[in-house]
Amino acid sequence: MAGKHFRRVGSVRPSHLMFTTGVGAIVDLPNFSVLVRGLDDWNYTTVPDWEPITEPRLLAAVRRLLKDKSIKELRPAPWMDGVDQQPNGPAAKVGVPITPFPGWLRCTACDELAPVDGGVFGFENAKARKPHEARFFHTACGRKKSGRRPMAVAARFVLACTAGHLDDFPYTQYVHQGGGCPDASHPKLRMDDRGGNLGANVEIRCVPCGARRNMKEVLGGRGAEKLPRCRGRRAHLGDFEPGACTGELKLLIVGASNQWFAQTLSALAVPRTGASELQTKVEQHWEALKGMPSVDMLPYLRTVVPALREFDRWSDAQVWAAIERQRNGPPADDDEKTYPDLHTPEWEVFSAAELPPATDDFTLRRDPDGVPGELKEIYADVIHAERLREVRALVGFTRLDAPDPMDPELVQRAPLFKATQNWIPASEVRGEGIFLRLPEDLLAGWERRVTDTECMETHREAYGRFRESRYSGRVRGGFERMKNWPGERYIALHTLSHLLIRTIALECGYSSASLSERIYPGTPDDPQRAGILIYTAVPDGEGTLGGLVSLAEPDALVRLTRRALHDAMHCSSDPLCAERLPHHPEDFLHGAACHVCLFVSETTCERGNRFLDRRFVVPIDQPELALFPELP
Repeated sequence: MAGKHFRRVGSVRPSHLMFTTGVGAIVDLPNFSVLVRGLDDWNYTTVPDWEPITEPRLLAAVRRLLKDKSIKELRPAPWMDGVDQQPNGPAAKVGVPITPFPGWLRCTACDELAPVDGGVFGFENAKARKPHEARFFHTACGRKKSGRRPMAVAARFVLACTAGHLDDFPYTQYVHQGGGCPDASHPKLRMDDRGGNLGANVEIRCVPCGARRNMKEVLGGRGAEKLPRCRGRRAHLGDFEPGACTGELKLLIVGASNQWFAQTLSALAVPRTGASELQTKVEQHWEALKGMPSVDMLPYLRTVVPALREFDRWSDAQVWAAIERQRNGPPADDDEKTYPDLHTPEWEVFSAAELPPATDDFTLRRDPDGVPGELKEIYADVIHAERLREVRALVGFTRLDAPDPMDPELVQRAPLFKATQNWIPASEVRGEGIFLRLPEDLLAGWERRVTDTECMETHREAYGRFRESRYSGRVRGGFERMKNWPGERYIALHTLSHLLIRTIALECGYSSASLSERIYPGTPDDPQRAGILIYTAVPDGEGTLGGLVSLAEPDALVRLTRRALHDAMHCSSDPLCAERLPHHPEDFLHGAACHVCLFVSETTCERGNRFLDRRFVVPIDQPELALFPELP
């Protein structure tokens, strides 16, 4: 890239690096698109005083999922304050590395098509305070507008496969039917976008020899047969994967939603139940203790570190053993084939008769009067989560196929780095929430009523079809049609959670996209779980304004619960919505639910707006199916 320019070309929030624009993702900037590079290129040497994110339980789960015990840290994205005050200062040189992608550009004036590094295009980014104006331009184009050289934009076609590979489209070979130009070794190409109402109508033309070919030929199912074989290119790592890739290439448009799916793990920073008082105190004061070099330093540090004054009852050896246990994290599960269970420790804390001591990361409170009398038939327990800290880790990504949290091995996870790394990227958010536990006798009685009904059987059949259509050909060693079926209880809890989220968003001051849910349904080991946590997950405002947790107060909780259940009785899409069931050959996994009455943003819902049905919570058609046949 010729000419003076600044490094910074844009910005994204830390949460975007977890869910939307992480390693391997194409990011659309105002004037061009870029690809986030792998962790090998991330640099922390210019970031002073950065600290890893501490969450031993999540770190242990990451090691287990990736089967990599060398991972020692969860790191935040490299960032440094001060870029607004000094746009050309040290902070402007700190960030996540990217590279222009696709590697081909098209002139917006003359339609010339050429590689970024072909010498045809230049780059300018001369305004430090306006990185959004960074752009590529055609250096030799004769069609200047207002004295400026015309902008060049990304050629919008790329190739991807389910193994995570991403490659440029081979325009030169394509227009010449797989060969080269007979009249030039590096022919000049043009991309003519003719538009139209019959889909893409983009013609590639070779100027020297006059060859032409339309991109229509490689669109659709038949067009895929004309695409080349995958070269195994890992564009975010700057290399090609060793060995032949057997994945089938797909043609994608830049900006396609299936070009990148994040695979993440998240955990709440909860104290481990069953831990000794000593271990609990070590968790509470971990920031002060994590740098402890050895047990020999403890006698001296007890006199100068205020946090250690609470450990007078324990010997140096006991304190050091507890520090080592905290540093190493919880022991890994022997069953490496199952998905890490991060919900059970959280459920144990929320459902405990005695709440843990308050900390800066985790503070719970029960109302002295318990559940309001009007809601005793609905809730068995209500907990005000005044402080929460959630840590999210990016463990990999997939292309074309979204990962299933319950079956992570069904899709091929692309790596974040090529060399051995001892860390992965993570982010943390602080917030507040409401935990609601439902009475076991209410859920158990409802399950007995609905398990064998035709409506629930329809949901189970839909789940089986869903798995067959997506996964049956990928599973080795026998396909289990109903594996990881969430269960009847999950549908009721999940639906109630969405009803409450949509109602809470109208009163708490946060948008529904700023809220998240965690559902705690029954498991084979603990079938009597029945909890819902609705909490804030807002990184910029830290989600601790108090507007959400205040709704757990008795009067407010009665009001919003009544409103949520009564609003669920009607939908402006009724009767279509109320009568909906996922009958064959439908491919969705919800019943009486739609964007009007139940759906929330994808960042809010933990299961992608699946497993929802109003009829299993309120009596919209058959009262015997409803969890609450009579509304409060």
